[in-house]
Amino acid sequence: MAIRIVRLGSPRAEGEGTRIGTVRRPPRGVPKAEFASRDFYDVWFPNLAPSLETMKLGQAAETPAQWQAFKKKYRAEMAQPEAQHALALLATLSAQTDFSVGCYCENEAHCHRSVLRELLDEKGARWA
Repeated sequence: MAIRIVRLGSPRAEGEGTRIGTVRRPPRGVPKAEFASRDFYDVWFPNLAPSLETMKLGQAAETPAQWQAFKKKYRAEMAQPEAQHALALLATLSAQTDFSVGCYCENEAHCHRSVLRELLDEKGARWA
């Protein structure tokens, strides 16, 4: 039982389990009924997505200092009680079931999911 970090819209891996979209917005131009069948996500969970302002900061980051500013701001958002409860829940569930969390970004290293991986790891999540 474990978590995987994925790029939404990519082909699913065998045993990946439920795919959770930790994004601010649903995929553009895709009917809601097709989100799962087109490998985006089974469940939308924007609670773990950066705020719109923070997301724009991350997308515009071109230097290591700008990326660190994004990470600091996103981590501050994820330090709020509601986000902490969600992270703890996912980390606990990772010991009991397979699932994945993801975002649309091509490069995980320059995406909030890299920070989400760190946050879940800090909560004791189990990884595939």
